[in-house]
Amino acid sequence: MTQQQKLFTRLIGITLLGSLAGCTGTVKDNRDPLENWNRDVHSFNEGADEYVMKPVAQGYRFVMPSFADEGVSNVFDNINDLGVTINDALQFKLGQAGLDGSRFIVNSVAGVGGLIDVADMIDLPKHKEDFDQTLGVWGIPAEPYIVLPFFGSSSPRGIVGRFGDAAMNPVNYVSLGTSGIVSSAISGGTNALKTLDVRADHLGAEKVLNEAAADRYEFLKNSYYQQRDYLVNDGEGVDKTDLIN
Repeated sequence: MTQQQKLFTRLIGITLLGSLAGCTGTVKDNRDPLENWNRDVHSFNEGADEYVMKPVAQGYRFVMPSFADEGVSNVFDNINDLGVTINDALQFKLGQAGLDGSRFIVNSVAGVGGLIDVADMIDLPKHKEDFDQTLGVWGIPAEPYIVLPFFGSSSPRGIVGRFGDAAMNPVNYVSLGTSGIVSSAISGGTNALKTLDVRADHLGAEKVLNEAAADRYEFLKNSYYQQRDYLVNDGEGVDKTDLIN
């Protein structure tokens, strides 16, 4: 059995157990006291994605040449590396902060603002660090589970983490000194493009989700917590094969 097949089997098992627990009415997920609300928001998000985001992402993928799509993704990844570097420092991962800071400088200069991932070509590793992880490292729990309209799986810690990440995003400061309308247009347009680019990059994952999940809500909730635990603990004590990206 391949690693992917093992992953699907384990995740399906988790989902089925969650579904059975919900049917019996005797077992509740203590992480999810707002389940009724969360399921309603989850259904809303599914509809919004099906009728708005997915068609737009498919159109984006159709008109964008692959090299241009990769370039856009690289630019946003490069911008994100600045926040990653700051979170490295906040977690006292100083060696990793040096590597991620070097990635940002190399790609910004030699990679023409991040269009080309030169750092990858010279084997500078990329890491995933965000303010939600930083709060987790500081001991703040990721409960209760909350599904946000449009944004999906989260928690109170995750919401604070989003604000922290926004504060570390240099794009949000580009329009300082301009009028409110211009500022909103720049930041809103950039964030919309980033969201669209990410959704387009995950078009293929929907088939996997549909095939693996008997209950998409439970599947996404468990995947969210598994991924957060893995990232906060740097993979220690967590089986990587239980994760989805």
